[in-house]
Amino acid sequence: MQVRERIRAAAEVLTASERKLAAALLSDYPYSGLASIQDLARHAEVSAPSISRFVTKIGLSGYQEFQRELMSELKDGQRSPVEIYKGKREIEGGYLGDFMARATNLMAAAPDAITDDQFERICALLADPKREVQVIGGRVSNALALVLTFHLGQVRSGVQHLPADVELWPEYLLRMKPGDVLFAIDFRRYQTSLLRLSRAAHERGARVVLMTDKWLSPIAKYADEVLTVPIETGTLWDTYAPALAVVEALITKIAEDNFDQTQNRIQAWDAVRMTDRDAAK
Repeated sequence: MQVRERIRAAAEVLTASERKLAAALLSDYPYSGLASIQDLARHAEVSAPSISRFVTKIGLSGYQEFQRELMSELKDGQRSPVEIYKGKREIEGGYLGDFMARATNLMAAAPDAITDDQFERICALLADPKREVQVIGGRVSNALALVLTFHLGQVRSGVQHLPADVELWPEYLLRMKPGDVLFAIDFRRYQTSLLRLSRAAHERGARVVLMTDKWLSPIAKYADEVLTVPIETGTLWDTYAPALAVVEALITKIAEDNFDQTQNRIQAWDAVRMTDRDAAK
């Protein structure tokens, strides 16, 4: 169990000062917990003995183990496929069926980390015609960003996918107005370029929505909403199937909730589409 999960599981038995400490830890997780116990005590405005009691209450032996757990989580967030792979593993039935079963189990678990209220809030942000939406993903997850951009762009205008060339990003940042949305997708082996982009968007007053994994991209520090999805299958590669399902759920709900607008926009879209048949004329 991650430290973050331990803190949330103990929420009902925490004292007032311990709840203040928990809030301080979760507001800049996991980095706030990597400070010395004295620095954390000053930051959270609690005593060092209170921190020691808190750490014991969440099931850890002391502050050193608490920090070791946080460091382990940080390392897990940067592990490469070679480091993830544990060698020969037991496969139930054929390889394809086994892999699909693993991915299906993760997809079934995905809603557990996203509340209905959060899902509704994010849909409302992405659907709001007063907000421009800019979307970007990482090296591999950018494919998910393209899916979101294309389908959301068939529901409403003002949706842009940021190019891969970071030298072009200032143009997009300069377009951002307070209240606009940056939807960033960043899974483990997190990208510093996306972190810098998200920080800059946050400083311009944009609402940052982050899709990430349980280890949390550092972008979480600047995010207004964090969608965590399970990706770990126990195979060489993490799977993005649950993340794709969440993306499709977002755009499908937005489209169905605004069906008249969606219908009109798709019809207008199709009317100006350039088909192979048109090009042949």
